[in-house]
Amino acid sequence: MNRLSQPPLSPDLMSQAVDWAITTRRSIRAFLPTAVPREEIESILDVARFSATGVNMQPWRVHVVTGDMKDRLSLAIADIDSNPSLSMSLDDPYEYYPREWVAPYVDRRRKVGWELYGLLGIAKGDKQRMHEQHGRNYRFFDAPVGLLFTIDRVLQEGSLLDYGMFLQSVMVAARGRGLHTCPQAAFLKYHNVIAEILSIPPEQMLVCGMSLGYADETSIENTLVTDREPVNAFATFHHNNKETVP
Repeated sequence: MNRLSQPPLSPDLMSQAVDWAITTRRSIRAFLPTAVPREEIESILDVARFSATGVNMQPWRVHVVTGDMKDRLSLAIADIDSNPSLSMSLDDPYEYYPREWVAPYVDRRRKVGWELYGLLGIAKGDKQRMHEQHGRNYRFFDAPVGLLFTIDRVLQEGSLLDYGMFLQSVMVAARGRGLHTCPQAAFLKYHNVIAEILSIPPEQMLVCGMSLGYADETSIENTLVTDREPVNAFATFHHNNKETVP
């Protein structure tokens, strides 16, 4: 696509289409086995590569796993995840979550967790079922496509900001094609396993994983829609040397 081309729709329809793709993106935790053609995956990545990036560094590297390779990776991780003495000894390559959870972040985390477990009928304290549900991450929630994203270790926090925009572009481009995704930090602790199986060089660090496919709309967990704070809760408008409330 020509980056200087005119929009294919009227301004009103364009804004509606873009807004729809962004607002309907959500984390899907049950996928259909319906295959996603390689051409479709390449098309999504072809769009996402135009994400904003400082001085055009383009820090992203993507490993696409399907078929037997996806199954092999999932089984290797599941074997370790089922053994607490092994899985508890693993460390993430970087700290995605805060060391100390404080309000309002801890409250939001708990809310989405208990909403999901409530839908699935998992009672508070049922550690076995919680572990099983969490373990579905490593099967990519049965999606036909798994994506593993890496970044060069020499790069700094600014490149992770660029990466976030790239990941969003992947997810929005997928929605534009009727597909769904689930970005997953759960893969981080298994970065060494992933690197070995996918022959990822040591100078590359795992950023996250992502499931890609068609949502199973009959699964109860996919009815979960998380809340978002309104604009006036996080945006402050400044005008004429004075703070203005929206």
